[in-house]
Amino acid sequence: MKNLLLAAALALLAAGCATTPDNTVFQMSTIDALLVGVYDGHLSGRDLLRQGNFGIGTFEALDGEMVVLDGRIYQVKADGSVVEVNHDASTPFASVCFFNPDIRFDLTPASDFAAIEEQVNRIAPNQNLFCAVRISGKFKSMHTRSVPRQQKPYPPLKQVTARQPEFFMEDIEGDVVGFRCPEFVKGVNVPGFHLHFISRDRTQGGHILGFELAEGRGEVDLLSRFHLQLPQDAESFAAADLSRDRSEELHAVEK
Repeated sequence: MKNLLLAAALALLAAGCATTPDNTVFQMSTIDALLVGVYDGHLSGRDLLRQGNFGIGTFEALDGEMVVLDGRIYQVKADGSVVEVNHDASTPFASVCFFNPDIRFDLTPASDFAAIEEQVNRIAPNQNLFCAVRISGKFKSMHTRSVPRQQKPYPPLKQVTARQPEFFMEDIEGDVVGFRCPEFVKGVNVPGFHLHFISRDRTQGGHILGFELAEGRGEVDLLSRFHLQLPQDAESFAAADLSRDRSEELHAVEK
């Protein structure tokens, strides 16, 4: 009887540890690892969704942009099309949370990327917290990119994005999904705003380079915990030089 009770207790403990708690950003690997070409998938979509129902990332071999929204994983491919992926798809880098907004607010029409950043910073002034950001609305314009699947030996991300396909959309409804990260995560994640887009009909999207809003509402979830999982057994991660400051590379890649 004691053994049965102990087994049950351990099972409950394991189940509780397997899922990220509320107010937590769960992250797979680091942005600098991605910058140097660590593109092998280390976590399945199934396991990623155990850690959050909202977020962004990419796929094994850097095969497109990831949007996690309402518990579904979408892949924006290099031709701009969008597919919902099965739970066996894997990721080398992703950030997710269980989205539970603390703040809801109306957005000013004709706001661009910089104006939205300013508004979010005004209503969520603590720059030392993580924020999950969702913007739902209609956009006069949306400028995004994706990245094509790579072959080994993988090139650095800066080389990949130098030839990135870009997409220009007009009068489109959809959702902006992403995070504002503190400055102290440099090298681990993207300091500041990192946002992806997916259209309302789930046919277009990508990593956001710019936009102009027609109308919409914003939601912010303030996140005070950070859970980083590293690819412990991956040779490519073990061999990566993560000692350098790669801020300039990151700026070139993100903007």
